[in-house]
Amino acid sequence: MAPTDASEDKPGLRLRARLRALYHGGSQTAVRFRLGVLIVDLLIVAFFIAAPLLRDQPLAFYVIDYVIAAILAADLAARAWCYSDPKDWLKKPIVWVDLFILLTLLFPAWLFNLGFLRVLRLWTLINSEFFWRTIGRRYDDTRVEEIIKALTALVTFVFVATGFVYTSFLGKTEGLEGWVDALYFTVTSLTTTGYGDILLPGAWGRIVSIVIMLAGVTLFVRLGQTLLRPHKVRYPCERCGLQVHDPDAVHCKACGDILCIPDEGR
Repeated sequence: MAPTDASEDKPGLRLRARLRALYHGGSQTAVRFRLGVLIVDLLIVAFFIAAPLLRDQPLAFYVIDYVIAAILAADLAARAWCYSDPKDWLKKPIVWVDLFILLTLLFPAWLFNLGFLRVLRLWTLINSEFFWRTIGRRYDDTRVEEIIKALTALVTFVFVATGFVYTSFLGKTEGLEGWVDALYFTVTSLTTTGYGDILLPGAWGRIVSIVIMLAGVTLFVRLGQTLLRPHKVRYPCERCGLQVHDPDAVHCKACGDILCIPDEGR
């Protein structure tokens, strides 16, 4: 009997190679595929943000919820399968965040009180190599990346804190009658404006308000530092390994070794 081609005997290997080319390749087809995945991801994040407003229509909410669960499960399975070592893939904290989000989608009735954590999908998306390999290839490891990540951290915190306040204090606080009120309280707290028209009750409410204020100020300061500090470039020093230098640096600040930083403007 004539020997058969191994690729013909194992169609799963061909599919795995195809997925790996789409998720990690540099062809136009791969880039278009990843752009489509990112657009779907952003639409999913928009649904997560608007989910509290859709609870009045339970049928539509659950249909969209389970459709998103199927999409996210398929995406995670495909990424795990085309990864060289799935065990290493599972060690990434971002992956565990996505798996938890999938869990809240599969059991929305039981885990609705934790549904506000789904907005963390925005943070995992912007902090993934998948995003920067597709959208931000020319901005990867640049100041633009730092600014976008700092802004994303602030926006994610705002919506996560809003969801927590909405879930924990709705109906228990005067003036807090809906999701927009929770968003209003979160923004006024983290900016330390504190108009006083909405106050969370009890010691637990005060602790939540303090955490929102401290975290908000910290994230604002981080964003301001990212915007205002002098521009740096990533260029590892061959001697000491220092990663960041001034664009016109000739010597490493740490060890004095001579640098040869490429100037893309020339």
